[in-house]
Amino acid sequence: MAGYGQFCSVARAHEVIGGRWTLLVVRELLCGSRRFNDIRRGIPRISRTMLSERLQALVHAGAVTRSEGVHGPEYALTEAGRELMGIVGALGAWGQRWLPRNAAEEDLDLEPLLVDMQRRVRQAALPKEPLVVRFEIDGDRHPRFLLLKGTETAFCTQNPGFPEAVRVRARLPALAAWWRGDVSLAEAQRMGLAVEGPKELVRAFPDWFERYLFAEIGPTER
Repeated sequence: MAGYGQFCSVARAHEVIGGRWTLLVVRELLCGSRRFNDIRRGIPRISRTMLSERLQALVHAGAVTRSEGVHGPEYALTEAGRELMGIVGALGAWGQRWLPRNAAEEDLDLEPLLVDMQRRVRQAALPKEPLVVRFEIDGDRHPRFLLLKGTETAFCTQNPGFPEAVRVRARLPALAAWWRGDVSLAEAQRMGLAVEGPKELVRAFPDWFERYLFAEIGPTER
């Protein structure tokens, strides 16, 4: 593919990281994903072929290293790759501040949202006993589960064998709007989000999570 043909470092960098999906791959690595399937779980619409190509391009550019781990190849950001955190953070803040927010009209995927919730669990706020949060989302026949156990958290497609102490029933736009910081929990509940279980756990549920990284950035009125 022909490049931009420019001396400018903006153009040269964009040739490397400006392709579709590339910065989302970097985002997943910044968030701690190391293995191919873990990266793809956070970007479910990327094909395996495309993800492989994007990882190879980042390795070639010196932004990512590939090594053989116990369970197969693992990827990690180099110093050059970690410096992209500023770009990813600026994009996230800009999108949160300037782009319209209406989750009900957006084409949303459940899995990346739950993966982000799993990443942002506040371990110190969890109950002492392990528990599972069951998610039942309107229009999705298969429940999902978050295991909250001491220093371990996991996003699962099947109950890993612990009590389902809390159940979250929701329309996906309501859950997404609350997580993203568009609405309060009370407003999300009016939109169709319900948290069920023992009262003390239901009250504590919001405090088990650090909200979405950019949730505190409010939209700019236009």
